[in-house]
Parts: sequence; structure tokens; C-alpha cells
Amino acid sequence: MNARAQQLLSLADDELILGWRDSEWTGIAPTLEEDVAFSSIAQNEIGHARALYELAAQELGTNADALAFDRAPDEYRCAPLVELHLLEWAHTIARRYLYEEADRVRIAALMRSDDAELAGLAAKIDREETYHRLHAELWAARLRDEPRFRSAVEELWPYALGVLDPELRDELARRVGLEVVPAKERGKHTPALAELWDEMTEVRRSIPGAQW
Repeated sequence: MNARAQQLLSLADDELILGWRDSEWTGIAPTLEEDVAFSSIAQNEIGHARALYELAAQELGTNADALAFDRAPDEYRCAPLVELHLLEWAHTIARRYLYEEADRVRIAALMRSDDAELAGLAAKIDREETYHRLHAELWAARLRDEPRFRSAVEELWPYALGVLDPELRDELARRVGLEVVPAKERGKHTPALAELWDEMTEVRRSIPGAQW
């Protein structure tokens, strides 16, 4: 697999898995507004994943659905941050905030890429991420002095660094106001991914080879 396809799959897998994790709050979020917000964010993230999978599929001679659902868990390239099954609101908001800041840094770098197709898609995603960032920033500001939130940010910080390539981590640290520490690197999956994969691909696997 070439480097471009690997990069596209890393980006797409992050967006897909986080979209599924965010969708788990639908119906159980603290307020009705947050039910709607997390559902909308999840839908957007999965939409971004599809666009990225379609680019990767051109490289790999397959299709977006196959890349999203037909690979084994250990073939996914997502960062550990998005895999975690977080059951507390403070941790969920901490992940949203840290992921959005990391994704902001990553998208900015992609928009400067010599790959015109990827840079163009990054610019489109950047515009659509405006609401996601605002949502995360408002919650982070609201919970800034809450000990559980501060503790969650510190706990998830090594995972957030693992979303980015090493050369981009200093910028993330500057934005968040923390120091660079050893990261939870991409490619070392958590047990939570296999559990999510089993649920996520259940329908697809129920009738192998079906045309959906």
C-alpha cells in the first residue's frame, strides 16, 4: 500500500470511528440539544470518512464501503483516541475538544499539501468543521474549572498527540497549553476497537457479498 493510501485511510478511519463513538450519545446525552448536536456531528464525521475512503478506494481498486466495513480490526489505521469507549460526559467532551484541536492542526497542514485533490478536500472539510470546533470550544470553556474535565484532558492528552504526526505535535501543545509527552501512537489498537467493529459491521457481515 502506498503512502498516500495509508494517509487517507488514517484520516478516514479516525473520522469513521469517532463518528460511531459520538453517535452512541444519541438518546442519552445530558440534554435534548446535545442529543441533536452529537447526532449531527457524528453524521458529519462519517460523511468526511466516506469522502476520504472514496479517494483511498481509487488508489486501492476497491470502494468506500469495503474499506469502511470489510477490513479486520487490526487493519484499521485509526488513532487510539477515537477508539476509546467513554462513558462519562467529562471524558467525552475532553475527547471532542482535544480531537477538534488536533484535527484543526492536521487539516491546516493538509490544505498546504502539494496533493491538490487532498488539499481541496481538506479545505471543504475545514469549512464543515466550524460548527464542531465551536461546540467543543463552548463546552471546554464551560467545564474549564471542573476538576473532572481537567483530569480527563490530562488523561487523554497522550492519546490526542497520537492523532498527529510528530512534527505537528508542538503546534497542538501550543494550542492546548500542555507539554508534549510520549504519545499513544497510531497502530497500537485498544481492546475497544474490536468490540466496536463487531457492532459496526454486524449488518454488513450478515449477508456476505450482498449488494446494499
